[in-house]
Amino acid sequence: MAKADKSATMSRLHSAARLSRTALAARLLEYGFYAGQDQIMLALNTEDGQTPGQLAARLGVRPPTVTKTINRLQVQGFLEKRASEADARQAHVFLTETGRETIRSIEKSVRKTEKQAFRGFDKKEQKLLGKLLSRIEANLSHAHEIEAEEEHEIEPHAEAAE
Repeated sequence: MAKADKSATMSRLHSAARLSRTALAARLLEYGFYAGQDQIMLALNTEDGQTPGQLAARLGVRPPTVTKTINRLQVQGFLEKRASEADARQAHVFLTETGRETIRSIEKSVRKTEKQAFRGFDKKEQKLLGKLLSRIEANLSHAHEIEAEEEHEIEPHAEAAE
């Protein structure tokens, strides 16, 4: 594959991700949510009572970003922070009853956005795309490990050439 084709593929991937996020954000705004808030809500729905640090790690964002979003969601009445029983310096974040009720709206918005994005795709194509995207995620999330492996592969060749 030519280099121009590879950059076109990455450009399309980036564009599709941006457009899907924009479409979802427009739907979520109807329920009073802003970009990124849905991810925290869904993460807490999966495992309630996480710390801001755990949420940041799970979502791949910086802790100050999560803290700011948690504070906004708390003001909106969707979340509450409670001091840890083991360490009073540590806070845990929980969905409120209002937050739990709103999860259905978030999930509905995600389903509608998926339906829009996959219009014209059959089940086999959707499954294949899911597998391919998972491989891309794995490749990019382990990029530092791959680079280290490549450096080790290059070194013996460099020594042999000397």
